[in-house]
Amino acid sequence: MGLLSLIAYLPLLGALIITFLIQRERVGAIRWAANIVALVDFLISLLLLPGFDKSAAGFQFQERFDWIPALGVEYSFGIDGISLLLILLTTLLGFISILSSWTAITERVKEYYVFMLLLQTGMLGVFMALDFFLFYVFWEVMLVPMYFLIGVWGGPRKLYAAIKFFLYTLAGSVLMLLGILAVYFYHHAATGVYTFDLTRLLQIDYPANMQFWCFLAFFISFAIKVPMFPFHTWLPDAHVEAPTAGSVILAGVLLKMGTYGFVRFSLPLFPQATVDLLWLMVLLSIIGILYGAMVAMMQKDWKKLVAYSSVSHLGFCMLGIFTLNTIGLQGGLLQMINHGLSTGALFLIVGLIYERCHTRMIAEYSGLSHVMVVYATLFLIITLSSIGLPALNGFIGEFMILQGSFLVDWRWAAWAAPGIVLGAAYMLWLYQRVMFGKLATPHEIPVKDLNLREAMTLVPLVILCFWIGLYPKPFLSYFDKPVEAIVERFERLAGPQAAQAVPDAAPIERRSGGR
Repeated sequence: MGLLSLIAYLPLLGALIITFLIQRERVGAIRWAANIVALVDFLISLLLLPGFDKSAAGFQFQERFDWIPALGVEYSFGIDGISLLLILLTTLLGFISILSSWTAITERVKEYYVFMLLLQTGMLGVFMALDFFLFYVFWEVMLVPMYFLIGVWGGPRKLYAAIKFFLYTLAGSVLMLLGILAVYFYHHAATGVYTFDLTRLLQIDYPANMQFWCFLAFFISFAIKVPMFPFHTWLPDAHVEAPTAGSVILAGVLLKMGTYGFVRFSLPLFPQATVDLLWLMVLLSIIGILYGAMVAMMQKDWKKLVAYSSVSHLGFCMLGIFTLNTIGLQGGLLQMINHGLSTGALFLIVGLIYERCHTRMIAEYSGLSHVMVVYATLFLIITLSSIGLPALNGFIGEFMILQGSFLVDWRWAAWAAPGIVLGAAYMLWLYQRVMFGKLATPHEIPVKDLNLREAMTLVPLVILCFWIGLYPKPFLSYFDKPVEAIVERFERLAGPQAAQAVPDAAPIERRSGGR
């Protein structure tokens, strides 16, 4: 078994051990087993770093063998720099989410941890799969544990939220399957070979009309997952009703599958369609930035506020990706990681106070900093990270996205920039409302500061926020070769029209090559 398969299937092995070898009554053993498996999986994933060659193009750590030869299906795993950082983000947030559930989950504990570990395997498989059939299997498998996590351990409207999440994502997946079959059959018509292998499918130039319809099929699936406006309506319900760990995984990892899908599949496979529909992608991204921020300002529920902030922040990621130049693409990819860290931490922060007081209504809190000093300090750092304060991770990503946007059309940057101001408004308002003033909690419940376990769920994320904000080069260097390949392929396949779309990008790209 290769290293990637070990990382992907270790959580599955842990789920099987908990299911068949640990009795339901041994709650402590179940919790320890799940936490140990998640921690070991994260530590093993770190072994990818020393063996990864950032200067090499293409996919690394490849594992390949025939799976269903009659259909041209292979078991094919491999990663590039984009996949690598998303895998590390997944294993880190997976461990933190499971650790945060120690006292939060008291019913059906065995099933809860089994579903959490199964979800981990599904998410890792999405970022590793290089065969479209295998990718689709992991994409669909991931839905099942998240459906049960929301539907069983969620809030009062959990069944509505779970069904809505499942149906939205499944509807998009069916359309993506049609797009996959289209490129699959076209490759056979052009070469005589049936294959779902991404590296082979990328070697074909697809007709412009086919690119257009396939891009739309993939777009709907990925846009629902991001989620882009107006496909976002499932997200607030899912976030609000999901347990804390489910919200962390949903915001930190699952939403990245949509942006990852655009970068991995839509841009390199359908460059001409990308250019033709660029106006639509940019328009929806900017609307998402402003709409998400304005709606977040009006929320009375902590979780809903953070959920709508995700719509705004992911709009920034999409805008960076569709600048189609190096600086914007790298900014969009880095902002994906930043969002996973900052918003994942915000959902942990909401969950920690909800576990104490059992309400998320902002108006019922004030003055928490008087009795929760550690909590207030970590909350402040994550708040500043989310609004993009210099020296923290959010600033670097947003700056690069705005720079890349300005190179294409200054109006893109001008329309997107107010989203940063609105983001600062609703986050600072939230912090001021619940942290300052006279101490007040729902029903005057006495609250205690974070214990060591709770603090340790947030401290690693805070450290990474400072690291990326102060010294982002190690993270950006993993994007150099993948982004270079995307830009070069895009320009080669889309021809002069693509060059006209980013007329001023090349000089900046050359200057930023040594970053």
